[in-house]
Amino acid sequence: MKKILIIQTAYIGDVILATNLIDETKKYYPQAQIDFLCRKGNESLLINHKNINFVYVWDKKAKYKSMFMLLKQIRSQRYDLCLNIQRFFNSGLFTIFSKAKTKIGFDKNPLSIFFTKKIKHQIPHKIGTGFYHEVQRNLQLLKEINKDVIIKKESSDHPLSLYSTDKEQDKISDIIKDKSYIVLAPSSVWFTKQMDKESWIKLKKQIAKKYHLFFIGAPSDQSFLNEIIGQTDNCTNLAGKLSLMESFELMKKATRVFVNDSAPLHLASAADAKTTAIFCSTSLTFGYGPLAKNATLISKEKELDCVPCGLHGHKSCPKGHFKCSKLISTQELINTI
Repeated sequence: MKKILIIQTAYIGDVILATNLIDETKKYYPQAQIDFLCRKGNESLLINHKNINFVYVWDKKAKYKSMFMLLKQIRSQRYDLCLNIQRFFNSGLFTIFSKAKTKIGFDKNPLSIFFTKKIKHQIPHKIGTGFYHEVQRNLQLLKEINKDVIIKKESSDHPLSLYSTDKEQDKISDIIKDKSYIVLAPSSVWFTKQMDKESWIKLKKQIAKKYHLFFIGAPSDQSFLNEIIGQTDNCTNLAGKLSLMESFELMKKATRVFVNDSAPLHLASAADAKTTAIFCSTSLTFGYGPLAKNATLISKEKELDCVPCGLHGHKSCPKGHFKCSKLISTQELINTI
């Protein structure tokens, strides 16, 4: 196996979780050239990855024009193997027109009929010891071509990997100096996947007495985070001021990282940060839980028959009470520090 292409054109968290497949592929095929296809905006996660030779960047704003240009490049490489993690139509097009000798993906991809081999995709994926994590699900693709691949029972035994630059490390060193600090990422694309604002405010008031708090998020999260911070001292709003890899570096040295079931959770896992993962409307059984060695899950799923209410969350609580967030106590969160 000389040339291998991995495709994951989904979101930030999905690309981070794919790094385990990258590393495992390199482990079983150490001499192989491994390239990766992701959507524009996520390439910064992989351009410095030690096991990636080249990153193809698909610009979804110039959807098919960008696709045709990339396919020309991809086809010229004549890959021996294409592993497609993504389950959407466009990734299927990339796969079947890649000219790869062997094409493997999940059966939920609408074009999987044209793949060399397709793997059944299940969420949740129940196994004898519990449920598969996404990293274990992804490894099924590699195992289909190489039966020596071992999918370990514990998801935490499948670590993630990201590699920052000296410049990114220096920037974070200048920000944190010698502070004892905590990182908080209160935002999520989906309202019911994030703990409610009032609960974040209560947590902030208690822990800001002892630690400096760095709040992270996208540029669009600045006003929301300012509402949480209010007039409290010892807090810094870094929303929109850090790159993904700078946020990764910030997490690595934090006393604790508080995150929802969203992309920052997977950044924290890659950093092996001391993590408190807050799951509101979603379930750990879906396979997107924390992978850091020192991680604690906070969830009220066992106490509520309405959880989970969906795979991705909702813009508002379907029941109107949002108990999956409201029942989480501030002290319960503090106890994880």
